[in-house]
Amino acid sequence: MKQMKLFAVVLAVASLMVCSSHSAAAQPNIKRGEYFITVLTGPSSGIYFPIGGAFSNFLGTLGYKTSATATGATVENINALLTGQGEMAIAMSDSVIQAVEAFGAYKGKPPAKNLRAMMGLWPNYCQIVTTADSGIKTFADLKGKRVGVGAPNSGVELNARMMFEAHGMSYKDCRVDYLNYGEAIDQMKNGLCDVAFVTSGLGNATIRELGVTKKIVFVPVEGEALQNLIKKYPFYIEATIPAATYGTDTDTTTAAVMNIMLVDVKLPDDVVYDLLTNIYSPAGLEAIQASHATAKANILPDTALRGIVGTSVPFHNGAIKYYKEKGLLQ
Repeated sequence: MKQMKLFAVVLAVASLMVCSSHSAAAQPNIKRGEYFITVLTGPSSGIYFPIGGAFSNFLGTLGYKTSATATGATVENINALLTGQGEMAIAMSDSVIQAVEAFGAYKGKPPAKNLRAMMGLWPNYCQIVTTADSGIKTFADLKGKRVGVGAPNSGVELNARMMFEAHGMSYKDCRVDYLNYGEAIDQMKNGLCDVAFVTSGLGNATIRELGVTKKIVFVPVEGEALQNLIKKYPFYIEATIPAATYGTDTDTTTAAVMNIMLVDVKLPDDVVYDLLTNIYSPAGLEAIQASHATAKANILPDTALRGIVGTSVPFHNGAIKYYKEKGLLQ
């Protein structure tokens, strides 16, 4: 009897040691409180801000020291990450690719070799918004109009340039104002702007606000122009703005580009691995998805690699470890 009890104790201790070993492998031995993680988001009027804030808040519950910073979004975030002003940053993949390969808006600059991807987020839709009383129905109708194309060299403005190019037009065809989309839409309310380029997730708050007082119309990007765009810039995909999103009369065909989460190349591999392990846990997904309908629909394990795999943007080594363990990367 004593031997049986002794055997049971030994077996229990052995099982505990095995479980402890598995737990240690799953949870890297890091001191979270030693790391400060600033999440670079976007303007408070867009959806980068609440979703980025949710990432920051959740990481804070894990014991990391965190903050979320409102920024001018993609381009400012890329520059800030490269100069050590943040540890995580939301950015549109098209701008990141241009920075890494030093073309487009980054032509003549050194390639941004230190940018690292952590995860895919959600698609940004190119929403070219106007109002019914403007009479604008097609991209060609923008000629001679007052157009808010985004802040200079912002992610929105980079998209606007490509849209004009795909349609065989240029800024010279319009009266261009370099306003961020919040400013441009405010000008539309006052009759001082006809069209605003908004590259954002669906359900953008500023567009919804415009719809309270004006009948919203979207300018489509479709047909040959859309194919020209995708052929030259394959990070774009064809997308649809459903009529139900903003109460428009019809669905609108447009282009979309993925947002991704960048991470500081200097963060230790175990930290990035730990971040992903917890972000994609049930608690992490629940916290982040609660921040916005776009996050709920798109930030999922199945979308983790979208906008990154097949591009020139490298993953952080900690992310590579995580995705290989999950069987998502070879």
